[in-house]
Parts: sequence; C-alpha cells; structure tokens
Amino acid sequence: MGMGKEVRQLIAKRAAEEIETGMVVNLGIGIPTLVANYVRDRHVMFHAENGILGTGPSPSEGEENPHLCNAGGFPITALPGASYFDSATAFAIVRRGLLDMTIMGALEVSEKGDLANWIVPGKRVPGMGGALELAQKAKKVIILMSHIGKDGQPKIVTHCSLPLTAESCVHLIITDMAVIAVEQEGLILREVFEPYSLNDVIANTGAPFIRIDCVQKGVKGS
Repeated sequence: MGMGKEVRQLIAKRAAEEIETGMVVNLGIGIPTLVANYVRDRHVMFHAENGILGTGPSPSEGEENPHLCNAGGFPITALPGASYFDSATAFAIVRRGLLDMTIMGALEVSEKGDLANWIVPGKRVPGMGGALELAQKAKKVIILMSHIGKDGQPKIVTHCSLPLTAESCVHLIITDMAVIAVEQEGLILREVFEPYSLNDVIANTGAPFIRIDCVQKGVKGS
C-alpha cells in the first residue's frame, strides 16, 4: 500500500528545506517532482535530463502544456529564463559535476550510502537511466522514499540486496517516518515525524544508528 497524497507532499516540503537560493537541482520521478512546488520563495534552477534547465512548479490541472514534460513524462512548467537543449547537453551538465543537488527515489539505501533504485524485482525495466550518473556526479544526493517496502521490510539496510546504482553516494534520506543523515561512519537520526515514535523508527530501520540527534519538532509527543 502506497503513501497517501498528504504524506507525499509533506516529504517533498521537507526536502525543499534543503535547497538554497542559486542552486541547480535535478528532481527525479515520483515524490521528488513535488519539491518544486515548495521553493517559490527562492531562485532555483531545476534541471531535467531530457533537456530543460529552469523548470518550475507542477502546472494546475487543465493548464498543462503538452510540449513541456520532465524526464518521466510528467507535465511541468518553465520559468522565465529557462533554456532548452538536447539530452547530450543535459547529461554534460551532470557529468561535469555542475548539479548542486539531485533528489530521487530509492528501493534500498545502505548504512554506507549505497543506492539501489533502478531495478524492481519481478518486473521488466528498461535500465537504470540517468540515475547512475546523477548519483555519482551531483554534489549532494537526497533520497525520498517510504521507510518500509511493500513487502513490510525496511528499505534502509546494512547492505543492499538489490543491484546498486552507485556506491556511497547518498547524503540524506527523508522518509514518511524520519530524516536520516548518512555520514562516513554511519547513520544519524535527525528527525522523527508524527505519528511515529523514536522506537518506531529504530524498529523499522534495518541498520543501526551511530547517533540520535532528534530535533523536538516533529517528534511524537512534542
């Protein structure tokens, strides 16, 4: 069972807090596409690997432009000053390390920041797409995902069981339960979201925390 619309919006809103004015940011498919809706107060250049720099918030229903979409094929808007180019140029931006941040989804993340997000067991997929280069080249990688998979198992683990997209690339994980920083030494628990408790997060995380630095806001009972 997937996350509700409200939870997805809250995760996207929290992720937007990590974005600073002047950044060039790539948004992945799914929850990450919602992040652009929460940075209207900052000048940010959103990058799409199908060839756009300067995408804006999602269009209102009925106001979609059939000629404007992101790499996942979903409708987007373009801000004043946006530029259009081919995929080769879009990936040149990625490969040169010009992205300040990429925000994407994941199937598994290890305690060392290894990322597995390109293959779904039992399903045919066309390949890992741009995730491989985005994860390796962006200056900061933020993952947005559910804390627990559809099989009831933790998605944050000691070692990934699925094929890796990239090793030691994830800096921050934001789930429906918590915000977790990934350091060289391991995982640090930063925030716990209501209605979950600290014990809920620990019990549903498949890797140990080296430190728990929970802020009081967002923690059940605060």
